[in-house]
Amino acid sequence: MLKRKIYNHLVRWKNSSCGATAMMIDGARRVGKSYIAEKFAKEQYRSYILVDFGKEEKDILDLFVNDSADLDLFFAKLSAYYSTVLYNRESLIIFDEVQQCPRARQLIKYLVEDGRYDYLETGSLIRLKKNVQDIIIPSEEEHIEMFPLDFEEFLWAMGDEATYPVIRTCFDAKKPLGAALHRKIMNDFRQYLLVGGMPQSVLAYRNGKNFEASDTAKRRILKLYRDDVAKFAAGYEDKVFAVFDNIPGQLSKKEKKYRITSLDKQARYRTYEDCFIWLNEAMVVNTCFNSTDPHVGLALCADNTTQKCYMADTGLLVTHTFKDKNFTDNELYKAILFDKLNINEGMLMENIVAQMLRHKRERLYFYSRSDNKERENHMEIDFLITEGKKISLVEVKSGNYRSHSSLDKFRRHFSSVIGNSYVLYTKDVMIKDGIIHLPVYMAELL
Repeated sequence: MLKRKIYNHLVRWKNSSCGATAMMIDGARRVGKSYIAEKFAKEQYRSYILVDFGKEEKDILDLFVNDSADLDLFFAKLSAYYSTVLYNRESLIIFDEVQQCPRARQLIKYLVEDGRYDYLETGSLIRLKKNVQDIIIPSEEEHIEMFPLDFEEFLWAMGDEATYPVIRTCFDAKKPLGAALHRKIMNDFRQYLLVGGMPQSVLAYRNGKNFEASDTAKRRILKLYRDDVAKFAAGYEDKVFAVFDNIPGQLSKKEKKYRITSLDKQARYRTYEDCFIWLNEAMVVNTCFNSTDPHVGLALCADNTTQKCYMADTGLLVTHTFKDKNFTDNELYKAILFDKLNINEGMLMENIVAQMLRHKRERLYFYSRSDNKERENHMEIDFLITEGKKISLVEVKSGNYRSHSSLDKFRRHFSSVIGNSYVLYTKDVMIKDGIIHLPVYMAELL
């Protein structure tokens, strides 16, 4: 169906762990966790059992409560219930949507100690306190995050495995791809912007290059997210909805910091803090924090009250922006496909860069300082990333931009800690005045 990079990570875990740990795949709903878990099980093990806690009957749930003290009986009943023979060191047991059964997750410690089989867990909202408040998190549990398809995986889904190695080679050498190839890749990348990386959306689009079918799939996912908010954020769900629904409006502004006062003039961050945490831990959004003094490190000086809130999937952002209109009224599709630059495309470009950078990083950072009296101190840098022991700057620009004054000022103020300076834009690779200009589709290589 869809080729995913996480598959190779799971194979490496199987070969290196040899049963000493369980693996938890953590990711947003509908990102493809169940599919990849079962594909891995079918291809790498002699047999497997998939326990789906999202829809299992009471009998199987009771098994984890009443029979887990006797593992011989536990495995015998599990094997009989699923009509599957389990083989010592050759079988995998999958706990799908394990957050629905905290008892099963706590049992992982003893199952791994027993050593008969391998264990793979998948979870959505797995980091939320509600799902772990009554259990001891097993130390035998490794974690890997699963994200929407990246651009390379999207190209694979479209049947193209030849292009990305060329992109990587040109990135490493910092050499241009040439006008014709760059134009072709940008056309593919614009499709990726609109479709996004959620597997259901990609599959719907792949069958006939149908944007409307993709949009329908994304609307179903967004409805599922809203259902999750109502279920798992009970008590403050209205505030979560307010924060979530206001994301496109915040990102469409020149300065994309989330203004709490846009929700209520009297609102304060502390009143909505749990809402941002909920959306971030559910992996529905990618939160980007203001790092106020890069001299001391990005995390050490992060101001959690000043943040930008990007959608974790840019394709979902496109649909979320026009959620109250029909697909045919969504002018973003035409604007992006026909290269009509406007503020909405700027919103999408910065969101996709956040999405691509997040794949390799636990947290995202930007730099913002306002000083109306001394303009030299007034700076906005879209993203700060670490490369070795240095901090590198990442600015997202349109292809026709004329200056990068904030980037220049930042380089002067923090010269001792600065590594590379990058501008991501819609043109080909270029190095000018010590600044590395890269096409936006190379962001995930940083």
